[in-house]
Amino acid sequence: MSDQKTPLTTSERQSPGTLGRAWSALRRPSAKFSLLLLLVVGFFSGIIFWGGFHTVVEATNTEKFCIGCHEMRDNVYAEYKKTTHYSNRTGVRAVCSDCHVPKEWGPKMWRKVQATGELYGKIMGTIDTREKFEAKRLILAEREWKRMRANDSLECRNCHSLESMAKDAQTATAWRRHKGAKEKGETCIDCHKGIAHTEPGGAKKEKE
Repeated sequence: MSDQKTPLTTSERQSPGTLGRAWSALRRPSAKFSLLLLLVVGFFSGIIFWGGFHTVVEATNTEKFCIGCHEMRDNVYAEYKKTTHYSNRTGVRAVCSDCHVPKEWGPKMWRKVQATGELYGKIMGTIDTREKFEAKRLILAEREWKRMRANDSLECRNCHSLESMAKDAQTATAWRRHKGAKEKGETCIDCHKGIAHTEPGGAKKEKE
């Protein structure tokens, strides 16, 4: 058997190989644009879109945006300013989105979708006066409590954890209640309904 290699044909010598053919396909004009150009434009367009989308999402999470309407500024925000979540010895402040918008991407986006329904209330003037707000306060509060129970007070747990609580830093009553809540699988909002806003009249009190 001869070890001499068979000479390459003219077509084989001119063939650019798999990588070369792929590169040529990317550069070859398709109609007016090459596939490579379309990929580059699509890539940078995606970055611009994502950056703009992220900027809008974060802008709607700011305290300034949340109290941009007088319905929030004159009612629940005024109450929140009197609580420890607004001013405390450590200087750590929880803004509106910290308590009402989850940090995780999926739940955050779903919360944003739900919040679009509030635009209807704004347009229709559902709570545009103090009297209207108070009349619907219990309904609005119970709706939010129900949402927080469903996600196991996810927003609260962004900062607070039963596992991290120091027994010696709490009163005996507080520690007993927190320990009991953990054992019974209760969630934060079951006991802390009025932690940042005045608890509306007519709310059902949880048994100790």
